[in-house]
Amino acid sequence: MITVVVVFLLFLALGMPVAFVVAMAGASFFLSHPDLSPAIVVQRMLSPSQNFTMLAVPLFIFAGNLMNSTGITKRLITFATVLTGHMYGSIAQLSCVLSTLMSGVSGSANADAAMACRILGPEMTKRGYARGYSAAVNGFTALIVATIPPSMGLIIYGSVGEVSIGRLFVAGFVPGLLMMVLLMIVIRFTSKKRGYMPDRDKPASLKEVGRASIDGIWALLFPVILIAGLRFGLFTPSESGAFACVYAIIVGKFIFKELTLKVFIQTLKNSGRDIGVIMFLICVSGILGYGIVYDNVPQTLSLFLVGITSNPYLMLLIIVLLLVACGLFIESTIVTLLMTPILLPVVSRLGVDPVQFGLIMMTVTTMGIMTPPVGIALFTTSTILECKPEETVKESLPFIFAVLAVVAFCIFFQDAVLFLPNLVFGVQ
Repeated sequence: MITVVVVFLLFLALGMPVAFVVAMAGASFFLSHPDLSPAIVVQRMLSPSQNFTMLAVPLFIFAGNLMNSTGITKRLITFATVLTGHMYGSIAQLSCVLSTLMSGVSGSANADAAMACRILGPEMTKRGYARGYSAAVNGFTALIVATIPPSMGLIIYGSVGEVSIGRLFVAGFVPGLLMMVLLMIVIRFTSKKRGYMPDRDKPASLKEVGRASIDGIWALLFPVILIAGLRFGLFTPSESGAFACVYAIIVGKFIFKELTLKVFIQTLKNSGRDIGVIMFLICVSGILGYGIVYDNVPQTLSLFLVGITSNPYLMLLIIVLLLVACGLFIESTIVTLLMTPILLPVVSRLGVDPVQFGLIMMTVTTMGIMTPPVGIALFTTSTILECKPEETVKESLPFIFAVLAVVAFCIFFQDAVLFLPNLVFGVQ
């Protein structure tokens, strides 16, 4: 694997797109093992596309784009505005609440960060918010999408690690809502210090909240229906993605009446591009994943880590630091695909629940989208808001501590994390 690591780091340092870096590293493994048939390369690339559970990824991407195109997102913004208008940094608070609500729609932290910057960024700049601060807010609030269903990361983790996606989805609500609260507290104190004043003097009345919630009821109901369907066996995770698409089409066409043929075709085009990028990453990682298993890397690393400590808390701390380091240089999807089969056996051996570890892992790895030098959302939000990435990183420090506090909660309060999945699906 030394050759693979050298090739991987070399091409990554040269600035090659990470998907091609993974493909080149995987190819170098087979070149250094002439006894292996080249046909395995093709087989390993095709294998993820034949995984029925993985079908949920493109389906939820398509469903999220449909919901963005049919007025559901617009109504969620109205609802979130009513809830946050009386708070310091009200439009920044809006970004936080909107990301929580949009978690049940987009499933992608990168997509949510870009959308929030495009929708809220101009108004934040107009009101005098520092551009770097706005980029940091919209980027870090998007991390809530990593936990609240239907998270793409949880689907990939569950598929690779053979962990119940239904349990992962339900377990994600507690850390997701906790992240929302902590980020809103950070926004409150930083906004008050900067003088970002509320839009209104007092909270909205129950009548206003009720009116806004009724208008956005179809979007708010979606995650509830999703979890209920999984709990009562109405559909599998992949089938729930198909249900999400049908749900979005029905709501957009017959209830909101905003889904026209032109809008539908454009949504198909946008979804095709998004799905192509994600699925290419997943497929090429299958090549490198084969090499990792072939050379017994999971077993070797497992023995090494267990040799360091048998304390589960210390082990999780070591793994969190390792994942943070990986997130600095590698896209979160790739980290999930490559590290799940390596790390999951290690923590399972020490008694850490796979669902608990999935939430820890996805929270940490998704944070990598906002950390230099290759954070995708970091550069996306900075570009949209026309500021230097260095400014965004400087403004990000308080938000990083909030996210790490959520990780600490997931590590030390296993019962709280597993309370909902045990309640809904029963104790395993």
